[in-house]
Amino acid sequence: MAWFTCVKGKVSGVNSLLCVGKRENNFLRHLYHNKNVSVKTLGTIRTALNIWRNSAQVSFIRLNFTKQQRYTQLNDMETKGATMEEDSCDTDSTVRTNCGKRKNEETDETARQGRGKKRKRGGKQLRPGERYVPPPQKRNPGVSFSQEHFAETSYYFEGGLRKVHPYYFDFKTYCKGRWVGKTLLDVFKSEFRAESLDYYNKAVKEGRIKLNETPVDDLNITLKNNDFLRNTVHRHEPPVSAQPLEVLVDDGEVVVVDKPASLPVHPCGRYRHNTVIFILGKEKGLSGLHTVHRLDRLTSGVLLFARTLEVSKKLDEMVRERQLEKEYVCRVDGQFPEGEVVCEEPILVVSFRVGLCRVDPKGKESRTVFQRLSYNGRSSVVRCLPLTGRTHQIRVHLQFLGFPILNDPIYGSSAWGPNRAKGGLVGMSDEELLEALIEEHRSKESLHLLDLPDEEVSGKHGLKTECKVSAQEHSDQVTVLESSSGACDDSSCEVPLGEVKAEHSQELHKSTSAVESEGEMNGSQKENNLFSDEAPRTAKSNSFVRDNLCGECKIVRPDPTEKDLIMYLHALRYKGPDFEYSTHLPDWAKEDWLQD
Repeated sequence: MAWFTCVKGKVSGVNSLLCVGKRENNFLRHLYHNKNVSVKTLGTIRTALNIWRNSAQVSFIRLNFTKQQRYTQLNDMETKGATMEEDSCDTDSTVRTNCGKRKNEETDETARQGRGKKRKRGGKQLRPGERYVPPPQKRNPGVSFSQEHFAETSYYFEGGLRKVHPYYFDFKTYCKGRWVGKTLLDVFKSEFRAESLDYYNKAVKEGRIKLNETPVDDLNITLKNNDFLRNTVHRHEPPVSAQPLEVLVDDGEVVVVDKPASLPVHPCGRYRHNTVIFILGKEKGLSGLHTVHRLDRLTSGVLLFARTLEVSKKLDEMVRERQLEKEYVCRVDGQFPEGEVVCEEPILVVSFRVGLCRVDPKGKESRTVFQRLSYNGRSSVVRCLPLTGRTHQIRVHLQFLGFPILNDPIYGSSAWGPNRAKGGLVGMSDEELLEALIEEHRSKESLHLLDLPDEEVSGKHGLKTECKVSAQEHSDQVTVLESSSGACDDSSCEVPLGEVKAEHSQELHKSTSAVESEGEMNGSQKENNLFSDEAPRTAKSNSFVRDNLCGECKIVRPDPTEKDLIMYLHALRYKGPDFEYSTHLPDWAKEDWLQD
């Protein structure tokens, strides 16, 4: 088949040549019969016609000779194949080789395999000086962490806080479409501004930035489609509450926990090990869990995980069919009205980066039922039943009603104006609102409550807003190469699970005091310390090796206070057709709670 394809291509080429020749021949004949043409011109025409006839004949002779050569070679191969086959295989009149496979079939198969291998090596040949980019590898879309991930670092406890020893970590990503044709320097300058260009130049010299697993020696290299980037950083995580993570149910199908406030559900933003997923894996030996729903980092209460994919799909269907009843309690500012209060205002996401929403006619349909449980003269405890699952639904509806949650860092902020957006009256654009909110927390040195990206927390590059972006644009913005915020909420989290998951790497350096005191050797932890609650508690906060490029290692940040780690919103109960899970009331929701 290979030689036939080649001959067929040559025949097509000759046919094209003949068509062109015929057109020229007709034109020359027309001139030849034209009586007004001179004798000299007619002689030239005769010469041209003879040359064309001779060239056409030579082409056909060459083509026929090539065909005859091919047929002769094929007959020789078939004769040899028949001789070999008589010695090894029993056949009928059809000549076969390799015990039943036709020779031409074998030749075709070999040719196909050869063509496939050529494509795997890169397809077309590279031009001189052109850089080869390997094809992208298949990525696992699920979020699943193993002991290898959990052993990246360890916890220690200090001042009522759970802290993480700093560790080396690889942020990885494939080249985005908008980066193609740009230099690596341009990409770092425009999109990864948490660090200065001087830092990235030093990181290049130390081999921490790799392109297609090869250390980069020049940031001016131009990016191509399917380029794979790896950026190794020295990572610091904010502390969280040391309150233990209680497992309420583990029946082989679901895992139900009572989540403390201040803990994100899964890795996002600056949090990785200080998350529910990692704590369950490191201390309880629970891994491969499927997230059914999420709670905001500052929200506490019932949190469900599915053990298997089948159970996860079943619970997801219950959520879509609204067969799950969710009950929350919160403490709001002021005297909430008695009786049942229903809010059905649509909710619009203003900024995915901060997790900011507001009531807007262009928003999504939302419905929440409220009922006051108690009032102490200054604040009220309210029962909340969200019938839809919008971002920050309970918090936004309470703000609209004029009773924001007592210590809500976003919707209880004075940045919304004197009435704090009661009745949906804001009086400023989304960009102005977002800027006012950030400036208020910057003045109070509480930007960490907004879970902003590092470049905005540091204040190096000013405000970067992204108001009124679509969910698709947001998913494109969240890359695993930078520490994006990924704000979660009390009903759902807008960050795609597949984007927030970043693979870890082997540690570049061996920690001395911390690693050895924790029983870790060569970047891994001893088995008896993986799920121990006591062993990590003896570690010291300064027991780690400082990194010469890490800016965080040069900063001493004050520990957050208890009020910074909690919001008075608690998921009290989740009920389905054949199950019900609940927790006890938090202290701040009890009638005898004393307000400061």
